[in-house]
Amino acid sequence: MIWIMMPTNVFLLHWLPRIQGTTFCTFFGDQGANILLYAVPVLLMAILSCLYLHLQKNYDNRIDGSSTSQSSALASWRRPSMVKGPLGIVSWFELSFSFLFLALIVWSSLAYVHGMFADVTSTAKQLRQSEWEVRLQRSALILGLLGNICLAFLFFPVTRASPLLRLVGLTSESSIKYHIWLGHAVMTFFTAHSVCCTLYWINTNQMSKALMWDRVGISNVAGEVSLFFGLAMWMTTFSCFRRKLFELFLYTHYLYVLFIVFFILHVGFSYSFITLPGFYLFLVDRYLRFIQSQQKVRLVSARILPCEAVELNFSKSPGLIYNPTSIVFVNIPSISKSQWHPFTITSNSKLDCETLSIVIKSEGSWSCRLYEKFTSISPIDYLSVSLEGPYGPAPRHYLRHDMLVMVCGGSGITPFISILRELFFISSTTNFKVPPVLLVTAFKKTVELSMLELILPESGSYGLSLMQLNIEVYITREKESTTDRKKFNHTVWLKPNASDRPVYAVLGSNNWIWLGAITLASFIIFMLLIALLTQYYVYPNKHNTDQIYSETSKCVLSLLLMCVSIAIAATVGLLWNKRQNGPDMKRVQHMETPMTSPEHESWHYDSNRELESFPLLSLLQATKVHYGIRPNFRRILLNCEGSSVGVMVSGPTRMSQTIAAICSSSLTKNLHFESMSFSW
Repeated sequence: MIWIMMPTNVFLLHWLPRIQGTTFCTFFGDQGANILLYAVPVLLMAILSCLYLHLQKNYDNRIDGSSTSQSSALASWRRPSMVKGPLGIVSWFELSFSFLFLALIVWSSLAYVHGMFADVTSTAKQLRQSEWEVRLQRSALILGLLGNICLAFLFFPVTRASPLLRLVGLTSESSIKYHIWLGHAVMTFFTAHSVCCTLYWINTNQMSKALMWDRVGISNVAGEVSLFFGLAMWMTTFSCFRRKLFELFLYTHYLYVLFIVFFILHVGFSYSFITLPGFYLFLVDRYLRFIQSQQKVRLVSARILPCEAVELNFSKSPGLIYNPTSIVFVNIPSISKSQWHPFTITSNSKLDCETLSIVIKSEGSWSCRLYEKFTSISPIDYLSVSLEGPYGPAPRHYLRHDMLVMVCGGSGITPFISILRELFFISSTTNFKVPPVLLVTAFKKTVELSMLELILPESGSYGLSLMQLNIEVYITREKESTTDRKKFNHTVWLKPNASDRPVYAVLGSNNWIWLGAITLASFIIFMLLIALLTQYYVYPNKHNTDQIYSETSKCVLSLLLMCVSIAIAATVGLLWNKRQNGPDMKRVQHMETPMTSPEHESWHYDSNRELESFPLLSLLQATKVHYGIRPNFRRILLNCEGSSVGVMVSGPTRMSQTIAAICSSSLTKNLHFESMSFSW
């Protein structure tokens, strides 16, 4: 409502003056109104979202698969509305949010144009300028205001542990596309704003204003420096730079700190509260990530698969609970100190209580170098690794469907491994009937069949016999089995290090409550420090009207206090949780590592070999392999029976688009599409 009313005369001439008159006499001075209008509502929503998610988490742990009426009611809104386009696969739910945001931009631009261009003629006469010059000046202002709207939303999609994203069923990795397009919009508006200002100064012989850094008010030099850093980031975000020169893209993207700092110096700290709440929540998340990334985690073992994939098994605190398809960001300093790569967790926190596993396929320079470390003539016996996460989606109620269809290609099978293990656990420990599962996967070569071995947990066929699982495998580049008998699956056990810790929940099991408490506490501390700064340093003598404090100094001090407030509240929360989790940490750290590296033959599909000789008999009986053909997705999906069929896809973009088009067609009403894929 505030964003909609901002460009109107009702807000500018009536509401805002009254609010400013009420808040000016407080400890916060002229910035009190902006804090109340723009910062408090967003942070309050975030804090209440944390409380709601905590209560929902406890509720989801008690409900069964039948208590999903709300999810079923929203199923139609989650069907794909767009399959191909600049935003990729978009559901009706996401499209409605995008439409509302575009409507806000259009409404704001029309309202600003109507309000600012109404008195152009009289203003031109007063300033002794032509009307088009006045329009140019005010167009520059409107473009800057529209850029502020986009900037206010820019940091929400990249806040990994964002309660606001989780509240609407989104995750950071699935929302990266919105961050990309918001970034393009921000830089387009701000660049156009700068161009219009420059043209206006040239035509009115005021180019000296480009070098002005006023003590009070707008600082043009700060705005130009901010634009410079923004353009440097913007240029490297295009695919020609990002994919071929990833390191350049990565390093230049850290310029966002200087971009925001000089933007605040440009507009003033008071006005920056319009766009600051999203950045504030991002800073809280970023500080928690930084603290977690400084700790090295214990890598227990690495299982080497014949398809040039590595399964890394980390020691995990038993108290760490995460949902299926959660991801972690991995950093290995011996390969690259700066690169963090996201990987889907294949283990299940309910089945694998003390182990967290990820699978890394050798498909790039970073992953190939990791594979070489374990397969060289003298393999390593210790590897230093840092993790951030896990970051997971909202709990998915798989039991509400009559059937589940999982479609994947290559390493895209990894999200489904954690889902299948979750279903194994449910079928073995509860009385709920698990829906039949059809796994359709496409591999390039026969050797990649070893990826299917990862479906079963370490305990063996845990729960597999109690559920109906069918696996359809398509080997696309081979006409027949070409298994290399010399290749085998083996495990490398790594030595422990006293300084390494198990993977743990940074904020404990009640992470949402702690995140809300940290956000609330840090903001309260920030408000107290701002009030003290305003009353006893910026304006120590209210009666001395001649004293003008530098806006730049005020911005720098306020930013410093904001960072200090977040650091204090987050550090206290982290230390408290570390103290609570201390016993579990010590117990896991003192676990012994096996001294031998057992080797066993990898599972390969061979029709000439007796089934009884396979160690994974139950999995083999559920598997059918097709050579030299590609799956006919339309035929497979249209033959699925049931009033509600959950269709999950993880793989290349073309595969996801094909499945989404089938699920959104008029021929099917029972197919409910969900994409597990994301692209940076």
